[in-house]
Amino acid sequence: MEIRIDFDEIRQLEASYERAPEIVREELLRAVTEADLLINREVVDRMPSASGLMRQSVTHEERVEGLAVEGFVGSALNYVQPVELGTRPHFPPIEPLMDWVRLRFPVRSDMEVRSIAFLVARKISRVGTKGAEMFGKTLAAVEPQLEAIFGAARDRIASRVTGAA
Repeated sequence: MEIRIDFDEIRQLEASYERAPEIVREELLRAVTEADLLINREVVDRMPSASGLMRQSVTHEERVEGLAVEGFVGSALNYVQPVELGTRPHFPPIEPLMDWVRLRFPVRSDMEVRSIAFLVARKISRVGTKGAEMFGKTLAAVEPQLEAIFGAARDRIASRVTGAA
């Protein structure tokens, strides 16, 4: 999932930025880092997790190339996308479900764990899974905060560039 912030006001100050690109880069990196930290925290709070592994896997990264500053929040775990989006009916592997059953239910024997995991897999094979939408819901929930973060960055850039001119 990707979010892009478009600054019409910043484009209007383009001539000033040519004189102070380091200010623009510094303030945008500050804003993108703040936004990434906010999104990271909120995604983790909304994320379903039995063992905590998925929550621990969420990271953020910022990249700077010229005046372009990009931020990324995500996870390298291969099952985060199906948790986010949900799945169509399929028969999942039993072993990961057995781990989930051990964490979620007070079961005692391996036979009982396998039986419950099989029932869960059978239901998934009929109806699929519903997406948790932790990234999508986070972006919708924090949109006003993101606008404030980037609005403050725009104001700091304008102030610093005007002061540097």
